[in-house]
Amino acid sequence: MTATQNEPLLRVAADIGGTFTDVALEDGAARFTAKVLTTSQAPEEGVLEGLAAALGKAGKTIADIDVFLHGTTLATNALIERKGAKLAFVTTGGFRDVLETGYEKRFEQYDVFMDRPPPLVPRYLRLTVTERIAADGTVLTPLDESALVSMIPTLKAENVEAVAIGFLHSYVNAAHEQRARDVLAEHLPGVAITTSAEVSPEIREYDRFSTACANAYVQPLMAGYLGRLSTAMKTQGFSGALLLMMSGGGLTTLETAQRLPIRLVESGPAGGAILASHIARENELDEVLSFDMGGTTAKICLIADGVPERARVFEVARAYRNLKGSGWPVRIPVIEMVEIGAGGGSIARVDAMQRITVGPDSAGSAPGPACYGRGGTHATVTDANLALGRLNAARFAGGSFNLDVGKANAAVAGAVGEPLGLSDEWAAAGISEIVEENMANAARVHAIERGRTIDRHVMIAFGGAAPLHATRLANKLGIRRVAVPKGAGVGSAIGFLRAPVSYQVVRSQQQNLVRADLDTVNAMLTTMEIEAREIVTPGAPGAFFDVSREVDLRYVGQGHELTVPVPLGVVGDGDIKGLIAAFEKQYRAHYGLIIPDMEIEALTWSVTVASQPVNTMATPSLSGAADAAPVGVRSLFEPLRGGGEEIPEYWRDDLAPGQAIVGPAFIAEDDTTTVVDRGWRVSVDNRGYLQLERMDDV
Repeated sequence: MTATQNEPLLRVAADIGGTFTDVALEDGAARFTAKVLTTSQAPEEGVLEGLAAALGKAGKTIADIDVFLHGTTLATNALIERKGAKLAFVTTGGFRDVLETGYEKRFEQYDVFMDRPPPLVPRYLRLTVTERIAADGTVLTPLDESALVSMIPTLKAENVEAVAIGFLHSYVNAAHEQRARDVLAEHLPGVAITTSAEVSPEIREYDRFSTACANAYVQPLMAGYLGRLSTAMKTQGFSGALLLMMSGGGLTTLETAQRLPIRLVESGPAGGAILASHIARENELDEVLSFDMGGTTAKICLIADGVPERARVFEVARAYRNLKGSGWPVRIPVIEMVEIGAGGGSIARVDAMQRITVGPDSAGSAPGPACYGRGGTHATVTDANLALGRLNAARFAGGSFNLDVGKANAAVAGAVGEPLGLSDEWAAAGISEIVEENMANAARVHAIERGRTIDRHVMIAFGGAAPLHATRLANKLGIRRVAVPKGAGVGSAIGFLRAPVSYQVVRSQQQNLVRADLDTVNAMLTTMEIEAREIVTPGAPGAFFDVSREVDLRYVGQGHELTVPVPLGVVGDGDIKGLIAAFEKQYRAHYGLIIPDMEIEALTWSVTVASQPVNTMATPSLSGAADAAPVGVRSLFEPLRGGGEEIPEYWRDDLAPGQAIVGPAFIAEDDTTTVVDRGWRVSVDNRGYLQLERMDDV
């Protein structure tokens, strides 16, 4: 279906998580959502099931969809679990061990048993050829094509499924990598080939080689999955646009996603950050803490003036949790956040020191928490929440299945209660306390590392589990205001619907700013913008696009850079002075000083082209409605009061703008439940968001 000029587009988004697959559908001012268990062995089946559920509520079919937006954790999980393709790496002679030596430093200085994550490519499949390009792009030694041909029998004998090519200084001249790709492709049909200059054309060979290997490692898996999903949807009548969410917060085309799947590794969490940023701008909030807790992980992101923190490098598969340097660097645009193994499915146990621990491992969707009744026996955060009375067993996940309170109590008792001599309720309260403190500690550290005062922030809570814990987490952090948007349980999927179609092109070109060759700089920036537009235009035909540019600057001789914006248009001498001033201002803010008379150089330039985001949802007006009426009461165990009490439960769809409730209370909806603790007051604003405010110190 293609919407006419007067009809709104039917837009649908799907987010595959480790436990649940979430779907959000918007048809003009109407929204319909669905939450189904992730089908890990065939993820497209869960997506199609969720689509059918949401479309059924809307009275539509898959043929009616104009735009389908998708994000997934499949690439991330493949890297962490090392379940990608059998991979070979072809590099410049003498550099086969770059992937192993890395930065040539220890990330844990005093641990004599320190383990690095093993490279994605074993040494016997790291092959070299004779070639050399200088740092200025000059060819010093021609590519030995015969060496490439001679390695073909080895690659075939080893049943290699993907090849990454990374040559020295290819970011400035990719000719040798491109020729090597063509030679190998001719002899290895069906084998995925990635060049480092294509996936990450930036200086620093370890980061570039690591990114190329990660992309090649997940490419067969992701290309196959995306192809199956696209085919299955088309078979059912879908003929609209299919766009994929990227880790940097933008959408891209199916072709680009299949070619560069590494850009999707944090696509689900990025959708949540985009939603929180959208809400921050709607409510004119300067400082926001985005709190996204799903079935497997919790994600925390800091947002300033409606913009999430961004970076161009992050690590995957860390050998030491939360320890920088212990994973593989991936140099791609990404929204900066902290992610920990603290979700509804996180497993609780008592360790050798008689302490309750939670996560980072998860029960996932199969078998899932014990209360799912699908064969799981581990006690999880969801089991603890059910035992405490925070969940309605009959209406979990929109009533798609009932939770088993008996199995939850038994699992909590076996894992925590019996080892510590605690009753079921106190054991469950201990699990809840630990997971909340884990999240609070991660948020504190994340804020401190960025020089932010966390209690000044407004929390935006979403994801299936976040509203259950939001007010308790806010109490720990000293936060006095929490917002829970409509459709919070499928927040990341809704975030996809708010994201622009965008793409960032990055190029490393080292230039001394005082003596910069501006003709070369301007030509490069123009070429980069054209490349970005070619990628985004098919995904947003007829849209208006915004262009932004940045450059990484440093003092000559330093090893780290600061990023400053580059004005649009032709860069002239006046703009160079502005870049220097912006760098010095940022340098002083970071380090408390500047270095007089030290020259500044540019290292890496980036251009981002993004469509203007769409928001089709109408904003209702305040109704001045009467007091809200509960639909019933449920028993809640409250540790601070030492026992259970009857708490009123409200159905969120029954609440109208202007209504207010004083905690304690439950506000239930299809995809989550908001627990309003004692000492908190909640009101419904004109967008239908729950605005929770702490009434006094608790």
